Amino acid sequence: MKRYQQILLAVSSGLLLSAAWPVNGFTPLIFIAFVPLFFIQEDLGKAKNKGKGGLLFLLALLGFAIWNSLTTWWIWNSTPGGGIGAIVLNSIFMATTFWLFHFTKVQLYQNKKGNLILLFYWLSFEFLHMHWALNWPWLNLGNVFSPYHHWIQWYEFTGAPGGTVWVLLMNIIAFKVIRSVLDWKNSSRAFSFNLILLVILWMGPVIVGEQLYRNYEESGKQAEIIVVQPNFDPYTEQYELPASTIIDRNLELAASVMNKPVDFIICPESAIQEDIWLPNSHLSASIQSLKAFIGQHPETGLIIGASTFSPVSSAQEKDFAARKFTNREGYYFAHNTAFFIENDKPIQYYHKSRLTPGVEMMPDWFFMRPLRSLAIDLGGTIGTLKTDNERRVFLSQDTNFRLGPLICYESIFGEFASGFVRNGANLLIIITNDGWWGNSPGHRQHMDFSILRAIETRRSIARSANTGISAFVDQRGDVFQATPYWEPAVIRQQLTTNDRLTFYVKYGDYLSRIAAFVMAIFLLTAFARNQMKKGRLY
Repeated sequence: MKRYQQILLAVSSGLLLSAAWPVNGFTPLIFIAFVPLFFIQEDLGKAKNKGKGGLLFLLALLGFAIWNSLTTWWIWNSTPGGGIGAIVLNSIFMATTFWLFHFTKVQLYQNKKGNLILLFYWLSFEFLHMHWALNWPWLNLGNVFSPYHHWIQWYEFTGAPGGTVWVLLMNIIAFKVIRSVLDWKNSSRAFSFNLILLVILWMGPVIVGEQLYRNYEESGKQAEIIVVQPNFDPYTEQYELPASTIIDRNLELAASVMNKPVDFIICPESAIQEDIWLPNSHLSASIQSLKAFIGQHPETGLIIGASTFSPVSSAQEKDFAARKFTNREGYYFAHNTAFFIENDKPIQYYHKSRLTPGVEMMPDWFFMRPLRSLAIDLGGTIGTLKTDNERRVFLSQDTNFRLGPLICYESIFGEFASGFVRNGANLLIIITNDGWWGNSPGHRQHMDFSILRAIETRRSIARSANTGISAFVDQRGDVFQATPYWEPAVIRQQLTTNDRLTFYVKYGDYLSRIAAFVMAIFLLTAFARNQMKKGRLY
């Protein structure tokens, strides 16, 4: 294969992956998006091309860089440096994963078979990318089906990793079908078999998903919920206007639809712009205003986001998140917090625990510690935020309702969201501020990923965005009353609770863990065989 053909194939994969991605993509293209890369790998894995693994890495890097650039360019709007870093690093991680697959396939099977190995490597990469300090699972393959949530009702059993399995299996079989056509004389029977297998693999999950969707029925208590979208520009208003102005707009919007009793009011992330020190939040003027409002509606609870701070004991001063006071001795923690306020009840709170790399935190690695002050907190403070040590569930005075609060970035982590459900949540709440990215695919993709969390956990979701898309999502993933971008809005709806635990909630990303175990065996065996060929192992 000539070099220009290899480059065209790499570009084709990048364009197909991008064209399949939400929110404006044609999702079925994802089922053939890896096929061009398989052709490159097949060619460079031949004996005559021995030693060209570096070229394969570069070609894969080209394809994945196109995908990352065309689907997540909008990160640039909030953090130009972070946007470039995310695209470059994510592309390198993906190319490395593909190269490891190539290395293993060549070492173990002399490149004659073994495409299924990619399934284990890619699932392992996605799993790692959700749990290490540079986490960025935005482009995990299972996320691609959010616009077709009827198809993937079986995510309640597999989670989004099940979607990744589906995508890669379809690509592997599609490659075999095309390869059979190109080698028709020797592969006519293989073509028929693989084509039938491709159709079954395509139609089977869709049929199962549609049946689950049609037969699923919600049963539980009804919660009356108001969601507020105040629509403050995060660059020119939210952190510049008086804190009372921010609070007043949220409460005025909520009051405009409180013509009858309501169980909960949901306001967005960082809606309280007063510095609040814990554990004395009740002394804050903003909290007192909110308590006064709730006092007029004693049957109502309110969830709202805030930037908070807490003192650091001498024993905690070496904590990576500890920040030194600039004007006096001592250290403190900063948090991105969700408050739950009810009449005559202690205030409950939860600190965001999945932080955005490079925005709210820097990796706690010894060689990066000097760089932690470069982490940019979008609320105006510098350094790494202190996280919560558990998935706290807000317990309502009406004991029928137990709410799991997800703050912004946390809503793209399936197993993480399931932690709230395992701790008793029968409703999920998402508070976010998606105005940083402008009117780009970013806030729409973020909204769509909420659909996946609803299906995985079978929990209804109330989503409040400062601006972006606020909405309600039911347990089947249907979206209701999605608000327009860059407009103040308030919506009200009943959501149904659910106390049943899905298979996925109980067992989490079990597919990814199995894949990681298998991958380790493949990789160690391939490495050992490579060393034996070089005479280094006897």
